Amino acid sequence: MKDTLRPGLTGHLEYVVTPERTVPQILPEANEFSGLPRVFATAYLVAVVEWACVRTVNEYLDEDETTLGVHVDISHDAPTPPGTMVTVEVELTDIQGRQLTFDVRAFDDEGVISRGTHRRAVVSASRFQARLRERAARAGGAS
Repeated sequence: MKDTLRPGLTGHLEYVVTPERTVPQILPEANEFSGLPRVFATAYLVAVVEWACVRTVNEYLDEDETTLGVHVDISHDAPTPPGTMVTVEVELTDIQGRQLTFDVRAFDDEGVISRGTHRRAVVSASRFQARLRERAARAGGAS
C-alpha cells in the first residue's frame, strides 16, 4: 500500500441497471427466483458497491497488491427498475493494518436505495493465486 492510501478518500460509480441484473437473473437455475419482481437484485447491488470501492483505492496499491471483499453490511431500502441509473458513493473511513473500511451509499432517481459499510483486505495477488491453486488442487484430489 502506498503512503497516500488514507482515510477520507472518496469515489463514486454510476451504473445503469439492466434486465440481466434483476432478481430473476441472480441464479437462472434457481426456479425460486424466477417469479420474483424484476428489480435490481441485492446481489448485484453488492457487486456494484464492491466495484466502486475497488476503483477508489486501486491507484493507491503497490504493483502485486489487490483488494478482496471480506465483509458487507449494507441495506437495500428501495426497489430500482431496469433502465434506472444507480449512483454509488463510497468513502474510505478506516485503515487497520491491511483492512480497509468504507462507508457506502447508493441512490437512484427517487433517492437513497442503500447504505452501510464494506470492508476489503489488501493482499498480495500472487500469493492469493498460489493459495487458490493449492485449494483447487486439494478439492480436485478429494473427488
